[in-house]
Amino acid sequence: MTDEKPGLDTAADKANQIWGDLVPVIGFVLIYNLLRFVNIDTEWLNKETALYWATGVLIVLTVGVIVQKLVKGLAIPPFLIISSTIVGGFGLMGILLQEKSFIYIKPTIQNLFLASIIFGSMAVGQNVWRVMFKQVFSLPDHAWKQLAIRWGLFFVAMALWNEYLWRTYAPGFEAPLRFAGLTIAPAGSYEFLGMTFGSKDAEDVWANWKLGNMVITFIFGAANVPYTLKHLEEEPAADG
Repeated sequence: MTDEKPGLDTAADKANQIWGDLVPVIGFVLIYNLLRFVNIDTEWLNKETALYWATGVLIVLTVGVIVQKLVKGLAIPPFLIISSTIVGGFGLMGILLQEKSFIYIKPTIQNLFLASIIFGSMAVGQNVWRVMFKQVFSLPDHAWKQLAIRWGLFFVAMALWNEYLWRTYAPGFEAPLRFAGLTIAPAGSYEFLGMTFGSKDAEDVWANWKLGNMVITFIFGAANVPYTLKHLEEEPAADG
């Protein structure tokens, strides 16, 4: 019986962490669909402003998760801080400027930034993945490197996936979308790599896929568990 409680405590901590990740996304999807499909039509509250309101809820709930961790004295994962900063920054720009493109490209920037941190650290002989998780479990260097590469490529893949989703389902822009002096998307519909983008008016598909992206992330994380367990090393005995 003495071994059960730590196991239960660990399981409870993991469950709380998963819910902490899910709650902001669930809030986003619920508010977005409420305003899109329920007959609410005021000057500031209607289906055209649904994305802004949902993004605001996402930001507030994300900040709430961080505050809750601080109140409980829990460590804030560095990637959560980075992700929250990007979510808040691009989300607020989209809301304040009433420009949806900032919200569309936010996940792309977020994932590419995380990937760049991982691969950038490896390029200078470090491994940020090991730095973040070495207190959780002990692995040999080659296993840390393999996990870092896997997650770095995963973030790149998710950035490309977001680009495909918003370009396919978000309506075309009236003027070309430019960011940092670069043209991100032409006005209206356009062809690229044999695919047509900007020709649909199905923003809700992109918005609701936020839940799908969370599921993909959890599945990918679970798929890496056997590799992690296979290479687990026993922690060195404490001195004294």
